[in-house]
Amino acid sequence: MEDIHEIFTRFKEDFPQVHAKHEALGKEIHEKSGPLPEKSRWLIKIAISGTSGQERALETHIQKARTAGATEEEIKHVLLLLITTVGFPVFMRAYSVLKNTG
Repeated sequence: MEDIHEIFTRFKEDFPQVHAKHEALGKEIHEKSGPLPEKSRWLIKIAISGTSGQERALETHIQKARTAGATEEEIKHVLLLLITTVGFPVFMRAYSVLKNTG
């Protein structure tokens, strides 16, 4: 998958060694640290980035979840679960990111 955000491409160009180490750590944690299937891992990352207000990460996680086979209904369900835990305004911010990712 190509970079969704130009700033990430620039980060990789400016700091290739840091990027390589960051990428290796992410791959180790995401792919090798537990039994969860890929789609579940991306749905969990949607919840994490949605609750923490990391909109660029949320966009990326939504795209990767789709690629891993998550349906729009599954993604919406994850976001709806935010309402009772972190509140309606947080949900609405995350939901607006989803609606803007088309």
